[in-house]
Amino acid sequence: MDIPATEHYKFFNHSACEFYPCHDMPADELNCLFCFCPLYCLGPECGGNFRYVGEDGDIKDCSACTLPHRRENYDYVMRQFERVKDIASRRTT
Repeated sequence: MDIPATEHYKFFNHSACEFYPCHDMPADELNCLFCFCPLYCLGPECGGNFRYVGEDGDIKDCSACTLPHRRENYDYVMRQFERVKDIASRRTT
């Protein structure tokens, strides 16, 4: 894939990671920049491919989701940070 010189910061592949590759997708396309998905806190509104599991159906399982790991979704993830910020600002310590 030919990448514009000004967009290399949008992709990072950590092939030395002991969990690599962690998703079912071509390893050389796996973007590790958002290793732990910053959209997890958005629950069912994250936009990804997830399911709820567990006895009570209250555990969000994102193991089949590749949304934050695809190069073309960088801008989508970044646009969601306003929503993430709103959730964080509502939390009290």
